[in-house]
Amino acid sequence: MPSAVTVPGATVALSTASVYPENCAAAFALAARLGYDAVEVMVWTDPVTQEAGALRALSELHGLPVVSVHAPTLLLTQRVWGPEPWTKVDKSIELAQEVGASTVVLHPPFRWQKEYARDFVEGVALREHETGIHLAVENMFPWRARQREFEAYLPHWDPVSQAYDHVTLDLSHTATAGSDALEMARVLGPRLTHVHLADGLGSLKDEHLVPGRGLQPCAEFLEMLAARAYAGSVVVEVGTRKLLPEEREIDLAEALAFARLHLATASVAS
Repeated sequence: MPSAVTVPGATVALSTASVYPENCAAAFALAARLGYDAVEVMVWTDPVTQEAGALRALSELHGLPVVSVHAPTLLLTQRVWGPEPWTKVDKSIELAQEVGASTVVLHPPFRWQKEYARDFVEGVALREHETGIHLAVENMFPWRARQREFEAYLPHWDPVSQAYDHVTLDLSHTATAGSDALEMARVLGPRLTHVHLADGLGSLKDEHLVPGRGLQPCAEFLEMLAARAYAGSVVVEVGTRKLLPEEREIDLAEALAFARLHLATASVAS
């Protein structure tokens, strides 16, 4: 029998981090021009990423919803919304509610954030219960330097064994960690509700390459999601910092095409 192509309900979104050093407004415009379904907002020093009214205006202007908010829990965003980590998380939740996003992405605590780390798993669960927003904790990686490895995150950089109801799986981070992305997804099952689509060569650097340019099983991973009728978001989060605007547009168009292609599954017509 001839095969039919079925496309699952997964949203393919563009992270505003993918256009850095351009700003949030540029990310919305580019996502609309290239045909992305939605946008993930990385809360950054760009004031627009912190202001619900401005984000709603961009969303309405370009006809693109904000599906997720990435909390400012990176090393580079430690000064955004002050030093208190739970304040950052709570403000991210409030922002998500105000712009209609269902998910907040956050990193696990750094090892030196001992008080935050002590109640992190319970604090995430409590906030999900109280707000209905998914707090999708992202997989990270051990830090390595001069052939030494440093466990920089608590309770761990790998969320699979932790009691999180929602997890973000980042395929650049699996490359850096040397993790098996397919096995992680299999074990996570329905707890895998958010994906950062990128690639990596397995170096010490978190590379965020365009999918298909590294060594991660990006195609197989997306095909697996399609086969399980994954309905979460697939967010393109690639590094374009050193590119000219026209080169950035080409890379982000290629990443979108890669996602669309491998999220389409062939099924035998009955």
